[in-house]
Amino acid sequence: MKIADLQVLIKIAEMQSITAAANQLDMSTASASMALKRIEQCLGTQLFVRTTRSIRLTLEGERYLPICQQAVDLLQHGQVVINEEQKSINGEVKIAVSSEMGRNLMRILLNQLMDEHKDVTLRLHVSDSRVDFYRDGVDVALRAMTKNAVQDLNLYGFQICNIPHFLCASPDYIARHGSPESPEQLSKHNTLLYKLYEVMHDNWELYQGDTRHKVKVMSNRAVNDGDIVRRWCVDGVGIAKKSVIDVAEDLLAGRLQRVMSDYQIPVTEMWLVLPSRQMISPAIRLIRDELKAKIQSLRERLIAAKLVTKEEWPEL
Repeated sequence: MKIADLQVLIKIAEMQSITAAANQLDMSTASASMALKRIEQCLGTQLFVRTTRSIRLTLEGERYLPICQQAVDLLQHGQVVINEEQKSINGEVKIAVSSEMGRNLMRILLNQLMDEHKDVTLRLHVSDSRVDFYRDGVDVALRAMTKNAVQDLNLYGFQICNIPHFLCASPDYIARHGSPESPEQLSKHNTLLYKLYEVMHDNWELYQGDTRHKVKVMSNRAVNDGDIVRRWCVDGVGIAKKSVIDVAEDLLAGRLQRVMSDYQIPVTEMWLVLPSRQMISPAIRLIRDELKAKIQSLRERLIAAKLVTKEEWPEL
């Protein structure tokens, strides 16, 4: 039985008229009659005695009406409870993030969120390795990937932003070694390399207009932790290729400077992904919205400081 049909039955009994009940419920008399007919067919009995001028409950109808009212009240109460729970921010959030995002932007964002919503608990999985939702006990992951990759992995996700990447060095490094102006010069500088799954990312792809340059860089150090690469760069020991999100505060504070800004690195995407849509909770939606707002604020600050152009960091 449909709850809407039960509500029609209750209104007919109250008004003692199908037409009056239909008017009250803003529906046609024919629709109200069909709703009553469906209930009577389901029960296998007649609930009203109909005459040309009046309608009254049968004995079965008198017995059924209070039960019907209780059922509708209970269903409506359940709907209110569920709606309230869906609007409330609570429960455990098990989220995987990269080393850099976990130690910096996401650590601050999640602290602020939990200060405002005391019923939220956090289980944070910090690693640059590819997360396995079931093995690692994670509900949601924040990862740099593409829409096609999300679909290929059969995940459900929200795109948070586009991610530009820049070449960066500290003012101290530039003062001591100079700033490279071309791919050929870059190949002679010490670079800071990211190594994951035994793969050394020492071939850097740069574009100048439609011209593609692939540079084999040299390095005296490599690490499987993106945040260490950033810290080494701030220490002044080499040039790093970094996400603008990861180095935004360093650029704004002057701890790092862009080098070879005439050359571009392909833009990637940041996604918040889950193994299924059913795992989306109000807390995860809030994290998504707060993260989008935080990154948009970073973008606006960098553009205002003329450290990034709107074209270099395209909006979604």
